Amino acid sequence: MMANTMTAAVLYGKEDLRVEKLPVPSAGPGEIIVRVAAALTCGTDLKVYRRGYHAKMLKPPIPFGHELAGTVEEVGAGVTDFQIGDRVVALNSAPCDQCYFCKRGQQNLCDDLIFNNGAYAEYIRIPARIVEKNTLHIPDGVPFEHAALTEPLACVARGLEESNPQPGDSIAVIGAGPIGLMFIHAAQLAGLRVIAIVKHDEQIEAAKIFGAEEVVQITAVKDVVAAVRALTPDHRGVDIAIEAVATPATWQQAIELVRKGGTVNFFGGCAAGTKVELDTNRLHYNDIIMKATFHHTPGTARRAFDLIISGRFKCREYITGRARLADIGQVFRKLMDRSNDIKTAIIP
Repeated sequence: MMANTMTAAVLYGKEDLRVEKLPVPSAGPGEIIVRVAAALTCGTDLKVYRRGYHAKMLKPPIPFGHELAGTVEEVGAGVTDFQIGDRVVALNSAPCDQCYFCKRGQQNLCDDLIFNNGAYAEYIRIPARIVEKNTLHIPDGVPFEHAALTEPLACVARGLEESNPQPGDSIAVIGAGPIGLMFIHAAQLAGLRVIAIVKHDEQIEAAKIFGAEEVVQITAVKDVVAAVRALTPDHRGVDIAIEAVATPATWQQAIELVRKGGTVNFFGGCAAGTKVELDTNRLHYNDIIMKATFHHTPGTARRAFDLIISGRFKCREYITGRARLADIGQVFRKLMDRSNDIKTAIIP
């Protein structure tokens, strides 16, 4: 029998995360209740913790966290694909598949995209639409904390696919936080030549572990753009640049890194109201493609999940810490101080 109350982390505002007792949710029609086995910290969660809100996903006070895997504890009326005891990963959103954007294969931009938060808890309710469209069975032998990497990797998979990489392309990834490292590894697995642009000493080793062929540390060179271009034939620049830091300076830098006809993907979401100045001559005469990629689709979620369960993706190296739910406040304060941890698994 499930208890009536559970422990959960609730975000009240800027840097105000409280561990509380909440009622255990129950499953309505089409819904399932998942007992959380692992919930992962994430750069987006850290950003939300720092800012106190997220324009698209949540407004406080709200249960927090969105990367999770666990076991089905309760099944609502009409659910046929899942039963109690199943090991599952449930994504944090699902599209309607009816609107203009969904019909154009852009489900990440769905007019009625529903989000689900509350992974840092003992139990979480999965809305019917996510159960139907974006909940996956985890094969035996795949650890929960590895399966929980599906959501961020789904975003990265979309970002990479949308940048239209060709076999053998060179790609510069600016940033070696959790998402930057994921891009480095996904690009390497896709057969690209990866140049990582990092800030901190410990990120040099991490970038290499995840497949960067070359690493440029911004504090060790006078001119980052020149240093990256020097690693490409005839200094022409990389085929693709991925911005994964989310500052105006790195958005601008990304444009300077690519070759003529290259693609820039502004993946990092800057704070609301941020403006960036662009060199129109450089864009126009160099025929540069600029792209931003937000979120994921059911298709990229499945491709990311397949990569994880195939064993090709280095999940084990990616989870660098584990903590109890009771200590989550401490974990986020530590993440604010730029700790070496890539991902911490919160184990309720």
